[in-house]
Amino acid sequence: MTTRVHLGSSSLEVSRIVLGGNVFGWTADRGASYEILDSYVARGGNSIDIADAYPYWAPGCSGGESEEIVGDWMRARGNRADVVIATKVGRFPDNHGLTRAQITAGLQGSLKRLGTDYIDLYYCHSDDLDTPLEETLTTLTEYVDAGVIRAIAASNYSVTRLAEALAISNAQGLARFCALQPHYSLMVRHEYEGAMLDLCAREGLACLPYFPLAAGFLTGKYRSADVGDSARAAHVTRHLTDRGWRVLAALDTVAARQDSSPTTVALAWLVAQPTVAAPIVSVSRADQLTAVMSSIDLRLTTRDCEELATASDPGHPGGGI
Repeated sequence: MTTRVHLGSSSLEVSRIVLGGNVFGWTADRGASYEILDSYVARGGNSIDIADAYPYWAPGCSGGESEEIVGDWMRARGNRADVVIATKVGRFPDNHGLTRAQITAGLQGSLKRLGTDYIDLYYCHSDDLDTPLEETLTTLTEYVDAGVIRAIAASNYSVTRLAEALAISNAQGLARFCALQPHYSLMVRHEYEGAMLDLCAREGLACLPYFPLAAGFLTGKYRSADVGDSARAAHVTRHLTDRGWRVLAALDTVAARQDSSPTTVALAWLVAQPTVAAPIVSVSRADQLTAVMSSIDLRLTTRDCEELATASDPGHPGGGI
């Protein structure tokens, strides 16, 4: 399987697994974060996904800590030109929105924390319904033209608003979203499959799903309703349904047949889906990357894919999403 893929119409080329940095400064301290980053790059990875707000929710954090850790790591390794940095604007605790002023402030903050003079992929973290799309896109275009941003992307947009933004870019010659970051996994299919997937396919947008392992549920780590004191407990408990157990059973079956693991199989299924360029995967320990990066080379059979699709079908008896 190809280990690099272009992101839509941009010149950016990323590995088939993007490393999620939302755990840096949260469940992975600075030392663990460096180990994860080093191991990821050593395994052929080249793209890191963060946001100006990460991890504001963690005790003692106020946002920006993940960018600072990645920035310090790049300076220590001298490898800025070798990695594709994706970060986001619009959800920083004191800078919520996508006005010209908010984008400018967010971008300046990210550049400072990352210790760089350009961002490879800059996401609108979520849609801002109170700001005209033209204002957002015009502002981003100015920074693209200035070389401060290489490409732009969207996250958490509705089909209607994403289509409208693309139409405005096309009509006015503005910078155009080259990728979308949606919530998508074997456990959450309805938000992307259908109209959104069709739009991305039609408009040539690359899909980079977040929560591809359903906050760890698809690793098989959680086998009962007791999730303990997991930092992701609130996200995991929603999957503790008949459908969730059915999906885990299917993952176990396919993993045994492939001599693999549920983690690897779940990611391999996602990588094989139409328009998906690279799932964004977070780990809290470097050793967890073995199963994650193995998904790039795992080739699921038609039978494997059919069993997983059937088990995870939102319309299958048992309900769920």
